[in-house]
Amino acid sequence: MKRGITFGTFDVFHYGHLRILERSREMCDHLTVGVSSDELNISKKGRPPYYSLKERLAIVQALRMVDAVFVEESMDLKGEYIRRHAADVLIMGDDWAGKFDVFKELCEVVYLPRTPGISTTALIEQIRL
Repeated sequence: MKRGITFGTFDVFHYGHLRILERSREMCDHLTVGVSSDELNISKKGRPPYYSLKERLAIVQALRMVDAVFVEESMDLKGEYIRRHAADVLIMGDDWAGKFDVFKELCEVVYLPRTPGISTTALIEQIRL
């Protein structure tokens, strides 16, 4: 059984989130998803998520292609998360291309193209207008 792992904030869940999770699941038999903590999101994006961590975990866990979720507390723990969840493949959006190649000694690393024209930040800005 091939085990995959991916990560994201999954705030204001949209079609791009759905597509990356669907495509991730096509690459493995078991998909684990790390959902960024509020603190991690603030450090990465400079703002808190719109939805609470509890709500974001529930949304992602409810998806049929997701087998397990956990809270991602730190970008520095990616290697530990890969080991802990026995991942054979790390799957990330191509906006992170090359940034996680260091983990190729632990597992396969794949960067998937983002869904064109969709971004949580852009969506939030449009809603504010």
